[in-house]
Amino acid sequence: MPKYFSPEIETAPRSEIEHLQSYRLSRTVRRMYDNVPTYRRRMEEAGLTPDDIKSIKDLSRLPFTYKQDLRDNYPYGMFAVPPEELTRIHASSGTTGKQTVVGYTKHDIDIWSECVARALVAIGAERNDFVHVSYGYGLFTGGLGLHYGAEMMGATVIPASSGNTARQIQIFRDFGSSILCCTPSYALYIADVMKQNGVDPKSLNLKAGFFGAEPWTEQMRAEIEARLNIKAYDIYGLSEIAGPGVAFDCACQKGMHVNEDHFMIEIIDPETCEVLPDGELGEVVFTCISKEALPLIRYRTHDLATITHEPCACGRTFVRMSKPAGRSDDMLIIRGVNVFPSQIESVLLSEGSVDPHYKIIVDRINNHDVMEIQVELSGEMFTDQVKGLEEQQKKMRARMESVLGISPKITFVEPMSIERSEGKARRVEDRRKLH
Repeated sequence: MPKYFSPEIETAPRSEIEHLQSYRLSRTVRRMYDNVPTYRRRMEEAGLTPDDIKSIKDLSRLPFTYKQDLRDNYPYGMFAVPPEELTRIHASSGTTGKQTVVGYTKHDIDIWSECVARALVAIGAERNDFVHVSYGYGLFTGGLGLHYGAEMMGATVIPASSGNTARQIQIFRDFGSSILCCTPSYALYIADVMKQNGVDPKSLNLKAGFFGAEPWTEQMRAEIEARLNIKAYDIYGLSEIAGPGVAFDCACQKGMHVNEDHFMIEIIDPETCEVLPDGELGEVVFTCISKEALPLIRYRTHDLATITHEPCACGRTFVRMSKPAGRSDDMLIIRGVNVFPSQIESVLLSEGSVDPHYKIIVDRINNHDVMEIQVELSGEMFTDQVKGLEEQQKKMRARMESVLGISPKITFVEPMSIERSEGKARRVEDRRKLH
């Protein structure tokens, strides 16, 4: 069984990796400077030209890139190639209803696919495996990301997409699915449905799973492994960088290897922006050094994690990052969907029948993320008949589902019952234990 998909780089000496990074970084900075007005202006404001960036030692001199830059330049203003060179568009949710748009050339798709192929081989995937992809397909990067990577490494793909769980389990049995790819919470839901229907996981061909797109704990890993009779592995990515495959667990399950020949990682103090040493928790920052369409430089992810350069028993020399321990901004990730409090607020304030006081409660019940939005009624609405309030709740829930992509519970509460704050309002109570 092969241990590596690209052994020459996955096990390369650190000096070789860093030499390649320096070369690709300098080329990428010049391309961004020449082709992206926003980035050129930011470099000029910092007193930098591409000639100043000669190696990875100069990385910390470069300005940061933010999600807001993508929104401000919607849809294609941050792209470094003309439209005719694009092969595919993906997108993720944003705070105002506008999506964050990302693009890929054919070369970018090939790189992304190779990164996922490396990840699959690292967890023991072989050419005779059936990779069952239950991530959503479409503008979300999860489904197609795993799909193309599995095809590149030579496995057979079952593009099941998400939902219709009974059918998914039937496919496990009939098609011989051996590697499951989905969110961790959906994996546990599958396990629940299997138990309800008397399906013994030991009767299936499943041996491993790649789970990502939402935060999950080591305890959840242990539960997935026990209930599905598989090994559960972490895969990390984000649409703006490349989707799944930016970093991945190996068989050792001791941190995710970053594909450093394509993505450089830094950990910074989110307040001071100082680059932190190995082992210190901080905000993850990525720089794309081989992408053509959207090679973001020092992109602030807001994920909080640590990194280590200590050797891994698997033989890979890539730096490893920990599971993200939370976020440095107010974005919530619920069942793989990005949800911003400002999205919720915009819906509530457009209703007119409620006061602008609300609370968002996120919890994990039976291993499923749930969200409740408590909303203060205005004085007039509070005296309305119950039937009228139920109709209003139904309407508001439908509107929320349309904007957010998930369906929250809406609870109306009495006027003045939600705590007020003289400072920054604390709108979110996240009861999930993600640390």
